[in-house]
Amino acid sequence: MNLEINEAIKLANELKAARASFKCDVLLIPSFLFIADVKHIVYATGIYLGAQNCSVYENGAFTGEVSAKQLKGAGVEYIVIGHSERREHFGENHGILKQKLEIALKYGLKPIFCCGEPLQVRQNGNQKEYVLKQLQESLFNLTAKDFANITIAYEPIWAIGTGLNATAEQAQEMHAFIRKELADKHPIALQMRILYGGSCTPDNAKELFACPDVDGGLIGGASLKAKDFIAITAAAQ
Repeated sequence: MNLEINEAIKLANELKAARASFKCDVLLIPSFLFIADVKHIVYATGIYLGAQNCSVYENGAFTGEVSAKQLKGAGVEYIVIGHSERREHFGENHGILKQKLEIALKYGLKPIFCCGEPLQVRQNGNQKEYVLKQLQESLFNLTAKDFANITIAYEPIWAIGTGLNATAEQAQEMHAFIRKELADKHPIALQMRILYGGSCTPDNAKELFACPDVDGGLIGGASLKAKDFIAITAAAQ
C-alpha cells in the first residue's frame, strides 16, 4: 500500500524506459487501483503484470473484495498468495490460502505462493518444519499440471524490515529444501522458480542470485525506486 497514482505511473514509465536493459523476466505487482494504468504503460513491452491478492470467493455479495476472475479480465497474469503480511495482519491461514490457490488456478492466474518463518521459529531451529507445513497444507493437494504454473517465494520474515539479514548460504539452504520437498511430491517442481523475498537490495542481490536454487527475487521496498529495482534486475542476469 505504497505510492500515489502519479508516483506509480512515474515508476512504471521509468521501468518501461529501461526495458531494453532487462535480461530477465520482470513482473510489476501494483496496488489494485493502479493495475489499469500500469497495464496501459507496459502493454506489449514484455513486462508482466500481477496483483497482490485476490478474494477467496468467486463472485457475489462480498463488498470490498476483488475476485480472481475480475483480475484475469483486467489483464493480470500473476497473483501473490500467502504473503507474510496477509498471514499476519489478515489472518489468512492454510485453508484460506489453499482455496485462493485453487480459485486463482481455475481462472488462469499464475500464483506466486509465499512461505517463510518468523524470528522465533528460526531461533528455535524449526524453520524447515514450519515452511514444510505451509507447503503441505496449501499446495500438496494440487496436481503436477498446477505445479507447472506456480512460483514459490521464500520470505524469511525475520529478515524483512528488522535490520537482520539472511545470508546467501541461509537462503540457498532453504530454497534447496523447498525444491526437494516439492519435487518429491511432483518432479516437475525441479523446474519451478523459487524467488527470494527477504529484503533483497542492490547490495546483496548479486550474491543471492548466484545461489543455484535462488531463481530471482520478490522485491519489496527496493522496488519503489526505479534505480534500485533496475540494479537488482542487472544482478539477476
